[in-house]
Amino acid sequence: MDTIGLIFILYLCFLLGVGVWTFKFNKTQEDYLLAGRKLGPWVTAFSERASGESAWLLLALPGAAITVGLIESWAVVGIILGIIASWYLIAERLREETEKYDALTIPQYLHRKFNDSSNIIRLFSAVIIAFFFLFYVSAQFHASGKVLNSLFDLNPITGISIGAAIIIVYTLMGGFYAVAWTDLLQGILMIGTLVILPIAGYIELSESGMTIADGLARADSVFHKNNGSFFGGKDGFAAVLAALGGLSWGLGYLGQPHLVIRYMAIRSPRDVPVARNIAIAWAIPGITGAFLVGLVALLYFGPEYFLTMDPEQAMPLLASKLLHPILAGLFISGAVAAMMSTADSQLLVSTSAVTEDFYHQYLGKKVTQESLVKMSRIMIVVLGLIAYAIAIFSELQGKKIFGVVSYAWSGLGSAFGPALVMTLWWKKTTREGVIAGLMVGFLTTIIWANVPELNALVTERLSSFVFAFIAVYVVSLQTQK
Repeated sequence: MDTIGLIFILYLCFLLGVGVWTFKFNKTQEDYLLAGRKLGPWVTAFSERASGESAWLLLALPGAAITVGLIESWAVVGIILGIIASWYLIAERLREETEKYDALTIPQYLHRKFNDSSNIIRLFSAVIIAFFFLFYVSAQFHASGKVLNSLFDLNPITGISIGAAIIIVYTLMGGFYAVAWTDLLQGILMIGTLVILPIAGYIELSESGMTIADGLARADSVFHKNNGSFFGGKDGFAAVLAALGGLSWGLGYLGQPHLVIRYMAIRSPRDVPVARNIAIAWAIPGITGAFLVGLVALLYFGPEYFLTMDPEQAMPLLASKLLHPILAGLFISGAVAAMMSTADSQLLVSTSAVTEDFYHQYLGKKVTQESLVKMSRIMIVVLGLIAYAIAIFSELQGKKIFGVVSYAWSGLGSAFGPALVMTLWWKKTTREGVIAGLMVGFLTTIIWANVPELNALVTERLSSFVFAFIAVYVVSLQTQK
């Protein structure tokens, strides 16, 4: 076994060790789901960033930069703006509000805020979270198969199985304590990868006299796309829609349950400004670096290389070629860190939707805290196995991580983003308006993503968010008491 593989295995053993160590801290449902609301600003910020930027950032975005080109720079801008907006619009107010209503989850907060005696908010929220997170978690499992394939030449299905098993076990053991503290290390590894790797690649390419413009020109002829154009070769209104499609990635940050739960877990609202500055300082070089990794890989390997090789494996391939084996091993571990820090958070939020929001609250079952924690662990296994099956199906069908993440990101962001922003900032928001926003965001994503003519016009990330926002506003105005 080479040095890269050894470091990778040691890192995975470390993650499992953290899960075992933090097992003893999970006495109540609040401990298991929110780490007892005791996280400091540094842990909160790095945990939010590591969870927010999944395998999509380290694998799918570089792959899109290779095959699509400069038009993906709009996604980079949108993501950075979305992160900033989420920390300013959601973080502090949500921390205050969820403590005020003693809420452990977003559905529970919305239910108690609007005194929803019908329990419709809880039910719809639980269904939406469980449905879309199964796809999102499956994308992380799928990504683990790609990394292990490039690292150990394992069959992708074997890699998916190994990655899924590790993620399920350590989330099962440690809950949010394990997730948050490992996210701190994983966030450091990820930002190291995204800053150092493109710099190393740029130095290597500069010595050989290659330029990004030359690489994009070659890519145009190979992929038959306008890789060198910021608008994908489109003009007029079509160019505007193309830019908005990329910028729309930022809208999802306002409503992702696995991210906003970090705001709920921070120690005090007074810690939010510090955490916000740390998160933004991570995001700007991190997101930009992921895009540059794709461009550097395009120049280094050449576009012809990616006709036979999966472009979403560009990051581990580039790290193995350019960096010292020890550093490459750490940075490839950072890619797996991105998957795990997202998948574990999503499994926890999905579990909370089923056990806390549906079983405990919606059905009104009287159970002890110990029983709830035990039930949460069982649900992690059940939901993890379903996501594993979806990941295997995606691999067999040749689906890209990019598309699966976009679908889940849109569904969650448009269902909860408008509802949360309006609830926190507009006093006229009503229970009926929130229900309308949840349903419109959910249904529009499903319909829009599955009708090619609509999706070709504008991405479901933009359309579903806009329609859901309008639904919350209009229905709230119509149902004022």
